[in-house]
Amino acid sequence: MSGPIGLRGHHLLCLLGYRGMGYSKEFCENMTEVYETLRQQPETIIEVVLGPDDLCAAYPANEVAHCENRSVYERDAEIVERLGLQVGMKLSWSEVCGQVADFVKPGDIGQLCATCRWEPYGVCAEGVRLIGEGGELPPVPQNK
Repeated sequence: MSGPIGLRGHHLLCLLGYRGMGYSKEFCENMTEVYETLRQQPETIIEVVLGPDDLCAAYPANEVAHCENRSVYERDAEIVERLGLQVGMKLSWSEVCGQVADFVKPGDIGQLCATCRWEPYGVCAEGVRLIGEGGELPPVPQNK
């Protein structure tokens, strides 16, 4: 990937819990590429964007997209504020993880992401816990 990776607010936390689940094969391939890039090269620059980002770009065309829903924008804004960031900021993924470690606890995910279909799996809270403990995110499981 060339240039900064554009990420909207809630995706800064979603990526911590990404374990290969997603909306479609193409969405998962894109998410896996971004996740593994950030995991393996934590100095990769991301840009905090408003609205649809580089992950939304692979959302399946045949599904009803939620990318422009007001509730999603509200979640983005709440998470960006919680992390002490602003839309338009460019910073490394390792700096994002530092902000997560400083300002988000695993128990916050249930409230911040209450309406997300992936929240009940517990993977995002686990990702926040790993980052908060100074650990590393795991590789994406390979489908057998």
